[in-house]
Amino acid sequence: MIAAPPASAQPPPAPAPRRAGRGRELAWLGFTLPALVWFLVFTVGPLVSLFYFAQTNWRGLLSPRTFVGGQNFARLLDDPVFHHAILNSLVQLVVSLPIVIAGAFMIAYYLALRPRGHRFVRAVLFTPVLLSAPALAMIFVGVFSPSGLVNSTLESAGLGELATPWLAVESTAATAIMIVIIWSSMSVSAVLLASRLNTVPSELFEAAELDGCGHWRRMWLIAWPACRESVGVVTTLQFLWTLFSSAAIVLLLTRGGPGTATVNLSFLVYDYAFNQSKVGYSQAIAVMLFVVGVLGLVGIRRLFRQRY
Repeated sequence: MIAAPPASAQPPPAPAPRRAGRGRELAWLGFTLPALVWFLVFTVGPLVSLFYFAQTNWRGLLSPRTFVGGQNFARLLDDPVFHHAILNSLVQLVVSLPIVIAGAFMIAYYLALRPRGHRFVRAVLFTPVLLSAPALAMIFVGVFSPSGLVNSTLESAGLGELATPWLAVESTAATAIMIVIIWSSMSVSAVLLASRLNTVPSELFEAAELDGCGHWRRMWLIAWPACRESVGVVTTLQFLWTLFSSAAIVLLLTRGGPGTATVNLSFLVYDYAFNQSKVGYSQAIAVMLFVVGVLGLVGIRRLFRQRY
């Protein structure tokens, strides 16, 4: 029978590595503190202040603020301009999103085929990104003006009776704004989707071609499912841009007119805050804009089954 070794010969427990590991994790966490503080101060802070200012009567930076609770939100129910802004924003999203995503995906599929001159086409697609908002507005003022490109083309085709001041007529101004939104955003979305399609194995398309699938079926039955998650990301980005950043186009082209034909929620936040000095009321509209954005993001995530 082998005797047990003396107690002094047994190795003592060593919790030091675990403590060292925790210390190392705390040290790495310390490197993230500046980014965390930045996020709390400049992201969470303004978001919290948004909900506070939405419950105040505030006319500007130099004016006193008074807390009014939910009065601003109650006023929204009887504001016809706000109702028009909601309708116009929803129409812009419902119409422009499917057109932009479908059009961008078809352009991306064409670029993924690498036809002759595809590098030049890819470079040209970045043209809208190189244009500032004022430059973009000046281009389309020339396109839609009474003597601009659209009316000149109609007159050359013998359709002069269809010529109209597109941005000054209530029935056509919203359509013109939507065309600008689609044109300025489709190209970048196409480049993003093309970069994803380039990673799809070419053997999939070659096997489908041998089975007799044409380009149309390969595009929608193979390429679309293969980059479904990337389509979800691009749809999210396009949704956010249309909802929150289209105010610049409206401001520079129509200023919400004629009447309220082109007013949307993001422009209305700017208009009430800076033109009409109703900062508190504009923040109530911004809260509603935030709610619409969150609901839209949740819907897009569920539609594309995003896991991030």
